[in-house]
Amino acid sequence: MSLNATDKSVVAGFWKKMAPKAAEMGGDSLARMLAAYPQTKIYFTHFTDLGPNSAQVKKHGANMMNAVGDAVSKIDDLVGGLAELGELHALKLRLDPANHKTLFHNMMLVMAVYFPADFTPEVHVSMDKFLQQIALDMSEKYR
Repeated sequence: MSLNATDKSVVAGFWKKMAPKAAEMGGDSLARMLAAYPQTKIYFTHFTDLGPNSAQVKKHGANMMNAVGDAVSKIDDLVGGLAELGELHALKLRLDPANHKTLFHNMMLVMAVYFPADFTPEVHVSMDKFLQQIALDMSEKYR
C-alpha cells in the first residue's frame, strides 16, 4: 500500500484544514481510544487521570496528532522521517504496534466528526492509506 500523488495531495490539503484544530482533535482521539479500548490504558499507568477531560490525555493526544502533522511534512520519506519516533516506541516504550492502528482508527472517527462535509470518501481513503502507512513504517523498528 503506497501513497500515490493524489493521496499525498489529498492528505496535505485535508491536514491544512484540520491543523488549527489538531491539538484538540488529538486529545479527543486519545480519549476515545482509552474509552473504547480500555486495554490500551496499560501504556498510560504514569497518568494520574485517564478521563476524557484529563489535561494529561489532552496534552499527549495533542502530541500524537502533532506527530501526524510532522509525518505529513515528511510524506515522501515516512520511514526515514519516523525512524526516531519508531525507535522510541519499539525499543524504549515497547508499545504494541497494533495500538497504532487502534489510535489511527479513532483519529479517523474524530476527523469525520470535526469535518463532516470535508471528510469525503476520497479524503477518507487517502487519510486511511496515509495513517496505515505510518503504522507500517513505525513498525520497522520492531523487526
